[in-house]
Amino acid sequence: MKTRNISTRYVASMLFAMAIASSPLARAQESVEVTIGENGTSHQETIDLPKSMTYPLDSLLNDWKAKNYIDLGKDCETSLENPQFSDSVYIDRLSRMPVTMEMPYNEIVRKFIDQYTGKLRGQVSFMLSACNFYMPIFEEALDAYGLPLELKYLPVIESALNPSAVSRAGAAGLWQFMLRTGKLYGLESNSLVDERRDPIKATWAAARYLKDMYGIYKDWNLVIAAYNCGPGNVNKAIRRAGGKTDYWAIYHYLPRETRGYVPAFIAANYVMTYYCKHNICPMETNIPAATDTVQVSQRLHFQQIADLCHVPMDELRSLNPQYKRSIIPGNTKPQTLRLPHEAISTFIDLQDTIYAHRAKELFGNRRTVAVASSGGTKATPGKGKPITYKIKSGDTLGGIAQRYGVTVSQLRSWNGLRGSNIRAGKTLKIYK
Repeated sequence: MKTRNISTRYVASMLFAMAIASSPLARAQESVEVTIGENGTSHQETIDLPKSMTYPLDSLLNDWKAKNYIDLGKDCETSLENPQFSDSVYIDRLSRMPVTMEMPYNEIVRKFIDQYTGKLRGQVSFMLSACNFYMPIFEEALDAYGLPLELKYLPVIESALNPSAVSRAGAAGLWQFMLRTGKLYGLESNSLVDERRDPIKATWAAARYLKDMYGIYKDWNLVIAAYNCGPGNVNKAIRRAGGKTDYWAIYHYLPRETRGYVPAFIAANYVMTYYCKHNICPMETNIPAATDTVQVSQRLHFQQIADLCHVPMDELRSLNPQYKRSIIPGNTKPQTLRLPHEAISTFIDLQDTIYAHRAKELFGNRRTVAVASSGGTKATPGKGKPITYKIKSGDTLGGIAQRYGVTVSQLRSWNGLRGSNIRAGKTLKIYK
């Protein structure tokens, strides 16, 4: 069955979702049955699927980027028919993949390939298109740390490339960092900020973590297993297996979900490489708008930005997923704000106005409480000694203010300026 090019994007998306959902292949399941051969005998075993393999397609399509840049109204060659191949074909294809990590084949790997190419065809089509948003970020970090680029498909089984994914255990973001591990790798988490949800910061933290784990195990299959269940569980499995350090030798001593984790990773690499062979195609992806970042040094609410920079709240939340309550706590330390490229200059020019806009309304629960003095001397505020800054070509008042953590209006007041025009070669007084 083929998705047809029709007049409205909404109807097209509904037809696509209905076609997938109405298929008997679409029913969600939490586990798979596999046949395990051991010492000349075989038995049936149930393996839990990674949580990402149970996400329904419509939940993935609710992400802001997906709704705005994945176009379901264009022709896609994905059909409900999945060609069947012999084991020898899968073995040959896996052997020809341009990877450095071991990609073995067995009955369990075959079961997970069947999941991705069968029940999860719609999800694979989505993830192939979502790759356009995230793969350049993944590849840059992995390459910088000298890691195999095939690790870029780890978030496929961690989160199905859903940046809002949160597991039952509390892991969050594309890379599904637990709170404690995230903090160990520099990802801030508190009531207002959760950098595990930041695709860029979490990716670089994940690359460091994977490199550290490889330094311990020297085996990528064990590293991937440790990423899922933690190094403690992998170490226990190695001890129970008599010190063996091969993933398949310790397989039976791992948690149930982790037993399927490495096979799922191999299957994800397979399907993201050979999707065409299974009549799957990516959903059409439009190029996202260019973005840039500014530093925020005061408390700021997304609504203040939305009102004066005319950037929709949904877009602000998508571009800055680390801010859990739409509040940027720039008053505690400088924070990064990502905006569409065309909104950057507006923000810099109007930042004093933006910080003041609706501040009492949006931060009404933050108050200063006076208490009676118990005596002593009264502190007198002072500016201290100023520094002198020589203006360079290309400098702006907004940029200088950001660099020194002050406001544009303060710079004007200290230097007797009326407008924002400054000239290279002149000097400014700045009170830190």
